[in-house]
Amino acid sequence: APAGTPPGASAAPGADANGDAAPLPPPSSAAQHLYASAKNDILQVRSLLKSGRTQSSVGSGFLIGTSNLVVTNYHVVSQFALDPDTYVGEWVDTGGQRGNVELLAVDVLHDLAVLRVSRNGTGFFKMPPQLARLTQGQYLYSMGNPLDLGFAISEGAYNGVIARSFYDQLMFTGPINSGMSGGPSVTADGSVAGVNVSKRLDGELVSFLVPARYAQDLLQKVEAQQKAPTDFTAVVAGQLLAHQSAMVNQLLASPLSLKPMGPYQVPVRESEQMRCWGRSNVKADKPFTVDDASCAMESAIFVSGSLQTGQIAIRHQFLRSAGLDKLRFAQLASASFRNEHFGSNKDARLTGPNCTEDFVKNKNLPLRAVLCVRAYRKFAGLYDFALLTASTDQGLMSLQSRLDARGVSYENGLRLSRVFLDSLSLKPTVEAAKKGGAK
Repeated sequence: APAGTPPGASAAPGADANGDAAPLPPPSSAAQHLYASAKNDILQVRSLLKSGRTQSSVGSGFLIGTSNLVVTNYHVVSQFALDPDTYVGEWVDTGGQRGNVELLAVDVLHDLAVLRVSRNGTGFFKMPPQLARLTQGQYLYSMGNPLDLGFAISEGAYNGVIARSFYDQLMFTGPINSGMSGGPSVTADGSVAGVNVSKRLDGELVSFLVPARYAQDLLQKVEAQQKAPTDFTAVVAGQLLAHQSAMVNQLLASPLSLKPMGPYQVPVRESEQMRCWGRSNVKADKPFTVDDASCAMESAIFVSGSLQTGQIAIRHQFLRSAGLDKLRFAQLASASFRNEHFGSNKDARLTGPNCTEDFVKNKNLPLRAVLCVRAYRKFAGLYDFALLTASTDQGLMSLQSRLDARGVSYENGLRLSRVFLDSLSLKPTVEAAKKGGAK
């Protein structure tokens, strides 16, 4: 799984050139018929180093109608989209013809891109105003990467819309192997249902498609624009800023849930996009116990092979003595607090962390707090925020909490930090609860 994503996250979409290539089952007669009809309109899309034109990554794409427009994944074109001085795109068809590509539009949030090439489609793949309606269990056929694998077509079933990612994806119970990203997934009659995008690393035959309606929307934007953008880094930055605004607004649309941990209440958020896990070492033979509670968004936005962003994570750790005196417990708690990492000054993607530390008190809980901020070097207006807190009210127990917000505006980073800090508290006592009820 890509770095920075929770366990079981989707396979890194940018790893197409080096990922596993499990053998595909022999195609059925329906699959063979589809291939015979579609093979001329499926392309391999390559990212090449300009110097020497050596291959850096490879994916797939497909021609729309009889036009010269190709739909593919953003992650397939991300290298030459963000670094056109170093990389260039190339298409190759099943007949061995090849040529350069022109990038017209990207949708980093849904992992899509539209290219223009120097040949036209035969009309097999259409994106009509009324897209095909899918039913649970319906057979779909995913195609892609015709040259490296000698053409790949895999059969599987549509199994509904996945809502655990921030943007809808279709679940495809079938193999999507390396190099197939950006290729089409179609119904038995050839109607485009989605675009191959990723697979699960921790499951068998669990793959994902970008719904065709998002590709339809991007094609309409291409039709409306007079010319292609000259700076796709700025385009990606704008889309990431729009994402973080929607992400933070949705997270804070209702108060965070409060969960008890010892004498404390801690904020969490459980939703379709965020999942929470808990664990404890209570059975371990140690002079202290540790309870952990973690919540994280299940997906992130792929920006490049080294950067995924647009994600929020919350973690709480409750330490308590089971035999240590106050001095030794304080040393343990301090070591745990110091063990946190906020990033390096040598990171080419973000600036070094700028941190502020203070002792604060919210409502009824005194805290030691550290807030660290890092700016994105290529994407103006985006930051990573990390807030670390530790309770200071008890000598034999400590609540240590952390909020990470990746790819947010400065204002939204502060907004999230304030809400998180204000939500940490001591549990109401029985007497306080009775007084509150008497009022």
